[in-house]
Amino acid sequence: MTRRLLWGKVVIVQEFALLLVAVLASALGQLFLKLGALQLGQVTGANAVSHILSIATTPALIAGLMAYGVGAILYILVLTRVDLSVAAPAAAMIYLASVIMGAVVFNEALSLGRLVGLGFIMGGVVLVATR
Repeated sequence: MTRRLLWGKVVIVQEFALLLVAVLASALGQLFLKLGALQLGQVTGANAVSHILSIATTPALIAGLMAYGVGAILYILVLTRVDLSVAAPAAAMIYLASVIMGAVVFNEALSLGRLVGLGFIMGGVVLVATR
């Protein structure tokens, strides 16, 4: 059983791998939800009801919800084995994954301010996790 340190805590490699897969599943969920939202188009007062009904029939949105569900189930499994004080900050890696996906898949701008903000978030995660 190989053990590694994650922010000053001992975590078994399998637990970290499970956490990483949970984060990636949730990030994939965000990707599919954005793709589905783009298919729906902008919601207005006039089309709100039809858009809400269309959610159930848009494959990308269904895939996004399913990926989120898988991520949540895997995260629950992580919580059965890892302290919350380790798992929750580590799960914040989804912010990094989301920004990278936004830039790569949707050509969203990565301004200096956005990168600095992401750095603050990740730095804060490390500070919180290390006590």
